[in-house]
Amino acid sequence: MAVQLDDAAAEAVPRTGKGGDPPARRGAGGRRPARGAPRPPARRTPYLLLLPALAATAVFLGWPMVRNLLLSFQNLNMKELIQHLTDWRGIGNYQEILGGEQFWRVTGRTIVFTAVNVILIMLLGVLIGLLLARLGKKMRLVLSLALVLAWAMPVIAATTVFQWLFDSRYGVVNWVLDRLGWHAMAHYDWVGTQLSTFFVITVLIVWQSLPFVALNLYAATTTIPRELYEAARMDGAGTWKVFTSVTFPFLRPFFLATTFLEVIWVFKAFPQIFAINEGGPDRLTETLPIYAFTEGVGNLHFGMGAAISLLTIVVLLAMTAYYLRLTLKQEQQEENER
Repeated sequence: MAVQLDDAAAEAVPRTGKGGDPPARRGAGGRRPARGAPRPPARRTPYLLLLPALAATAVFLGWPMVRNLLLSFQNLNMKELIQHLTDWRGIGNYQEILGGEQFWRVTGRTIVFTAVNVILIMLLGVLIGLLLARLGKKMRLVLSLALVLAWAMPVIAATTVFQWLFDSRYGVVNWVLDRLGWHAMAHYDWVGTQLSTFFVITVLIVWQSLPFVALNLYAATTTIPRELYEAARMDGAGTWKVFTSVTFPFLRPFFLATTFLEVIWVFKAFPQIFAINEGGPDRLTETLPIYAFTEGVGNLHFGMGAAISLLTIVVLLAMTAYYLRLTLKQEQQEENER
């Protein structure tokens, strides 16, 4: 089956130059451009087109980051804010944060919360995406429309709906569970404990993220040559074998990129957690973004909040760097095996 798949993949890939390399571009008269020659204006055009986006990023992201960095070295509370005082504290904010247990407790909780959500999102999203590829046109259109509507719903609106669904007195979830025989759940307070609150938040975040993964996976499956599936079926491969030998190898870049984006999106989730219970009960569902907001705005310790927000970015960068390192290492191993 491996030979048949390789032959089919080779037919699907367009021909290139000698040795598999693309044919070298030639200038006018069939001559190759000399090395060191100035780039033609057409090659500089993409870089010029990027300048507006880079300028906007520097103004709206870079400058606030610089201001936040300066603020993290200050002791800025309500008194200093009203009197326009600048009380430099050096690295005192960072020493206080890193020396306490609360930051490390919240960091571990955030990492576990992100991992659980990303695993559920990718698993369910892949299953729904593969289902879309197998459905007929009408059912695929209905399911795609439902996914688009879920994706288009604003975050706060979706959070409000979930608050109503899981309301202890008038919620639909408690009513359904009571009707099914779980009478103890008739007035259950879903935001009364840490575990149940995280359950509601996880269901909300997974529900909001599934459309992105499912629709992108379905779009990616349409790029796989049909000949590969036909060759695998003729060789007697089952559904799981077809997925592991045909679908997954072709969609490996999609899985890596999508997982990377979901890690970032879940890690920095703020409105869902804050709107459900503001990090409660007893601050047991605080993640790093909620922790930074609570200390900075809630407790009016703006310097501390700025320091926590920068440490949050550092933790996120460390996680993404580790993930990218694993990705590059895996890609290098695959190239060596070829």
